Amino acid sequence: MIHFVPRDNVVQHAEIRRMTVIEYDPKAKQADEYRTLARKVIENKKLVIPTPATMEELEELLMEFGIMEVEDETIVGKTAAELSVG
Repeated sequence: MIHFVPRDNVVQHAEIRRMTVIEYDPKAKQADEYRTLARKVIENKKLVIPTPATMEELEELLMEFGIMEVEDETIVGKTAAELSVG
Protein backbone atom coordinates (compact mmCIF):
# COMPACT_ATOMS: atom_id res chain seq x y z
CA MET A 1 0.00 0.00 0.00
CA ILE A 2 1.30 3.43 -0.92
CA HIS A 3 0.76 6.33 1.43
CA PHE A 4 1.48 9.79 0.10
CA VAL A 5 2.24 12.47 2.62
CA PRO A 6 1.32 15.87 1.22
CA ARG A 7 3.85 18.64 1.71
CA ASP A 8 2.88 22.06 2.97
CA ASN A 9 4.92 25.28 3.14
CA VAL A 10 5.05 24.84 6.91
CA VAL A 11 7.76 22.24 6.22
CA GLN A 12 10.08 24.89 4.77
CA HIS A 13 9.34 27.25 7.68
CA ALA A 14 10.28 24.50 10.14
CA GLU A 15 13.37 23.48 8.15
CA ILE A 16 14.70 27.04 8.10
CA ARG A 17 14.45 27.04 11.88
CA ARG A 18 16.04 23.56 12.08
CA MET A 19 12.92 22.20 13.72
CA THR A 20 10.46 19.46 12.93
CA VAL A 21 7.00 20.52 11.84
CA ILE A 22 5.60 19.14 15.08
CA GLU A 23 8.03 21.29 17.08
CA TYR A 24 7.44 24.39 14.95
CA ASP A 25 3.64 24.21 14.69
CA PRO A 26 2.10 21.20 16.44
CA LYS A 27 -1.40 22.28 15.33
CA ALA A 28 -0.52 22.39 11.62
CA LYS A 29 -2.32 19.99 9.30
CA GLN A 30 1.11 18.75 8.16
CA ALA A 31 1.96 17.82 11.77
CA ASP A 32 -1.17 15.66 11.82
CA GLU A 33 -0.05 13.97 8.59
CA TYR A 34 3.28 13.05 10.20
CA ARG A 35 1.55 11.78 13.35
CA THR A 36 -0.74 9.61 11.21
CA LEU A 37 2.22 8.20 9.29
CA ALA A 38 4.11 7.49 12.53
CA ARG A 39 1.07 5.73 13.98
CA LYS A 40 0.78 3.55 10.86
CA VAL A 41 4.46 2.59 11.11
CA ILE A 42 4.18 1.76 14.82
CA GLU A 43 0.96 -0.22 14.38
CA ASN A 44 2.27 -2.17 11.37
CA LYS A 45 1.97 -5.85 12.28
CA LYS A 46 2.91 -7.20 8.87
CA LEU A 47 6.58 -6.45 9.55
CA VAL A 48 7.10 -5.78 5.86
CA ILE A 49 10.30 -3.99 4.98
CA PRO A 50 9.33 -1.41 2.38
CA THR A 51 11.26 -1.25 -0.87
CA PRO A 52 11.83 2.02 -2.70
CA ALA A 53 9.84 2.64 -5.85
CA THR A 54 11.75 2.44 -9.10
CA MET A 55 12.11 5.64 -11.12
CA GLU A 56 9.59 4.26 -13.61
CA GLU A 57 7.06 3.51 -10.84
CA LEU A 58 7.58 6.96 -9.35
CA GLU A 59 7.07 8.67 -12.72
CA GLU A 60 3.89 6.63 -13.32
CA LEU A 61 2.50 7.70 -9.94
CA LEU A 62 3.43 11.35 -10.54
CA MET A 63 1.64 11.27 -13.90
CA GLU A 64 -1.36 9.41 -12.45
CA PHE A 65 -1.86 12.09 -9.79
CA GLY A 66 -1.24 14.97 -12.21
CA ILE A 67 2.01 16.07 -10.57
CA MET A 68 4.03 15.44 -13.70
CA GLU A 69 2.96 15.46 -17.33
CA VAL A 70 3.90 12.77 -19.81
CA GLU A 71 7.52 13.22 -20.75
CA ASP A 72 8.50 14.15 -24.27
CA GLU A 73 11.04 11.41 -25.05
CA THR A 74 12.47 13.43 -27.97
CA ILE A 75 14.15 15.81 -25.51
CA VAL A 76 16.08 13.14 -23.60
CA GLY A 77 19.82 13.83 -23.69
CA LYS A 78 19.52 17.22 -25.38
CA THR A 79 21.17 20.29 -23.89
CA ALA A 80 19.40 23.60 -23.30
CA ALA A 81 21.26 25.04 -26.30
CA GLU A 82 20.08 22.20 -28.54
CA LEU A 83 16.49 22.62 -27.40
CA SER A 84 16.50 26.38 -27.99
CA VAL A 85 17.53 25.86 -31.64
CA GLY A 86 14.44 23.74 -32.37
